[in-house]
Amino acid sequence: MNYIPPDIMCAQDYELLAPDFIAPDRFAYIAGGSGHDATLRHNRTSFSDLSVVPRVLRNVEQGSTTTDLLGQQLQHPILLAPVAYQTLVHPDGEIATAYAARSTDSCMVASTLSSKTLEDIAEHAGPERWFQLYFQPDFNDTKNLLNRAVAVGYRAIVVTLDAAVQQPSRRALSANFSFPDDVQAANLVAQGPSTADPINPRHIFKRYMQNVPTREQLAWLIEKSPVPVLIKGVLHQDDALELKALGAAGVIVSNHGGRTLDGVPASLAMLPSIRAAVGDDFPLLLDSGIRSGGDIFKAIALGADAVLIGRLQVYALSVAGALGVAHMLKLLREELELTMAVAGCSSLDDIKTADMNRVLLTPKQETRSC
Repeated sequence: MNYIPPDIMCAQDYELLAPDFIAPDRFAYIAGGSGHDATLRHNRTSFSDLSVVPRVLRNVEQGSTTTDLLGQQLQHPILLAPVAYQTLVHPDGEIATAYAARSTDSCMVASTLSSKTLEDIAEHAGPERWFQLYFQPDFNDTKNLLNRAVAVGYRAIVVTLDAAVQQPSRRALSANFSFPDDVQAANLVAQGPSTADPINPRHIFKRYMQNVPTREQLAWLIEKSPVPVLIKGVLHQDDALELKALGAAGVIVSNHGGRTLDGVPASLAMLPSIRAAVGDDFPLLLDSGIRSGGDIFKAIALGADAVLIGRLQVYALSVAGALGVAHMLKLLREELELTMAVAGCSSLDDIKTADMNRVLLTPKQETRSC
């Protein structure tokens, strides 16, 4: 589709339309979380359990969503999360997403498991682009990915630590989802045979350790990388403090959209304690569960400097390609600006001192944000 459907009235509407554009088994894989989706649901209710308190007699005429992150001036705090295998929902995949990021002055975080190469994505994305890095079983392959990303202008590296193993999604299994032969991790196809010791796939502990870096490897990467290194997948304040001490440039509070272990806390629920631990000046970002500009406001109010958008990005891509992703970002920014205005906040710093009220909503009340 090369136009915006008239049914789209807010960013979350892309989620409602996506099943009409994505094959059922693929939608089950994308929309589902791990296990019984408990964490997936908690990610949403953690936002709906909070309400924004309006303020009056506040002059917000000069309001702005601009922010400085890692020394980079961003027009808004909304980043596109590293979502893998985007050709599952659109033939242009990450290239279309890159176009959308560039057209909206948005920072795109390209995935190691993208279905287009990181070089092709960089060619079409704007100047604000980061690369998400999964450590490979062969550390030389990890170094090669880092060097490739730096060579084509990615301005930060995001190391994901929380997805070494994943609990299967009952929703995807029930839908009989399997990866089609023509969808692959384009960045990894040229890798040679791994020099890591082969392991029995049933040996969970060994498989876990083969897919995560050692402390020494992570420290090496942070020290040698010519661009800032952030760590994604942190939910405990002590881990955040250890990563800060190790030299990480920032932390992304995330439970991988509820796709690793079912039953872990919502990302938003853990954000305040992590912010309290690392202090006000350490960059903290958040993903998992965001569906509206109001949600973005709440995340910033609880301690985030910026947020990353995952599933909504894919839903918008499936509906209208690059145009859909750009439109979704535009709507999120407008929804954030509207929430800021009503709450009397003219800057992102103002949001951090905004009043929030905890409410109890029934499941029927938590439907749409517009």
